[in-house]
Amino acid sequence: MKNESGEASVEEENQKQPKEAGKFIKIKKFTFIMGIFLVIFLTAGITTIALTFGDEKVESLAPDKHAEFEKLYSTYDKIKDDYYEEVDEEKLVDGAINGMIKSLDDPYSAYMDKKEASSFHESISSSFEGIGAEIQEQDGQIMVVSPIKGSPAEKAGVKPNDIILSVDGKSVEGLSSSEAVLKIRGEKGTKVDLSISRAGESEPIELTIKRDTIPIETVYAEMLDDGVAKIQVTSFSEHTVQELKTALEEMSKKDMKGLVLDLRGNPGGLLDQAIEMASLFIPNGKVVLQVEDRSGKKDVYKSENDGELKIPVVVLIDDGSASASEIVAAAVSESADIPLIGVKSFGKGTVQTAEDFEDGSNFKYTAAKWLTPEGNWIHKKGIKPDINVKLPDYASLPYISPDKELKASDSSSEVKAAEEMLKEAGHDPGKIDGFFDEATTNAVIAFQKEQKIKETGTIKDDTTVKLMQVIREKILKNDTQVKKAVEVLKKEIK
Repeated sequence: MKNESGEASVEEENQKQPKEAGKFIKIKKFTFIMGIFLVIFLTAGITTIALTFGDEKVESLAPDKHAEFEKLYSTYDKIKDDYYEEVDEEKLVDGAINGMIKSLDDPYSAYMDKKEASSFHESISSSFEGIGAEIQEQDGQIMVVSPIKGSPAEKAGVKPNDIILSVDGKSVEGLSSSEAVLKIRGEKGTKVDLSISRAGESEPIELTIKRDTIPIETVYAEMLDDGVAKIQVTSFSEHTVQELKTALEEMSKKDMKGLVLDLRGNPGGLLDQAIEMASLFIPNGKVVLQVEDRSGKKDVYKSENDGELKIPVVVLIDDGSASASEIVAAAVSESADIPLIGVKSFGKGTVQTAEDFEDGSNFKYTAAKWLTPEGNWIHKKGIKPDINVKLPDYASLPYISPDKELKASDSSSEVKAAEEMLKEAGHDPGKIDGFFDEATTNAVIAFQKEQKIKETGTIKDDTTVKLMQVIREKILKNDTQVKKAVEVLKKEIK
């Protein structure tokens, strides 16, 4: 008889067997159950042994993905355990990463600890406190790319390609740009002493600069004569394109007929802002730039402009125009036939990206190079303007520290600079030879009288500040590059 499942009933099977057989069946069943327990036990034991001792064999067959780090781990352990003083483990790790990135020998790649990373993020936000100069590390030296417009650095006479030798008397040779930034930046109102080497100057230039809040306002617009507007873009931060659009609207309301886009002294910034800005001047669908990775793969970025400006435009560049500003200059030149005026640009043709760590530190590295719409790589070459125009020689005069007194019988490069300034201010200092003689003294007194400053015959404090201010104003009034740009535009304005 079968049960509902089709299997034989146990009771029915038992009834079919003799009495002895029933005993045999019970013993067999017990043995079977115990056998199962034994198999399970043995299987578990074998598995445990395999997991305990077999893993080593598996590891030996699999290649170590980072075997090349064995020396690094060994060095770290040895220093941590046996160095004669207690070491900061975080500092060791930071140093190892920093050394790895420095070995790339790339001035645009750098590791930043928490403080440096914070400073880096500030530089593309609304404001920061410091002197306002874009710098980079080059061949173990800290070089100025460009001072920010209106910043203490610009007012102090810091110029592109200046080499910063020391900060507050301490050498910055061998530091990364982010390390140097931390030494130069500081609270508003505090002062920092810089020693600078400049091409053409036999002695270092000593500067004392008072730090200030550096607003990241990047666009400055003004109307010139005859319907020509000049819009200066000083860097590319988060809101630059929107600032430019607002400025263009304001200038249009003032009957703008032509535009001078001034990218002089612009050290660059965010790539997306450069692409979007260039697109404002380039017809839809035309190439803005190409980004090429190490395998040679190229990403081509095209203008998505729904209506470029219908007025003539010229672009100003100089040796302080770098990176993102060069992207814009090259793009409008090659894809929109907009003329470039000024002098050859800086020459930075690489693209960086930044990676943040959970502890707030980060590192930036060069991920690709960028090419102009026509496929040119301007790295270390710069962009040559269509019309080469230099500023007057007095625009390159070195800064004189107001804290330093120049007086009769002194002889130095600062005295020579002061003599040239006095001459440009309309007061003859006699022979310009760097010697503070009687003619120089008389010229100083005449200048002080004209400016209603105490007539001391020496150059210091207010006299120095006023003298440099007069020269700065003269440079603005006699901006040969802007004058040439206006001249070119007037021929195009209908």
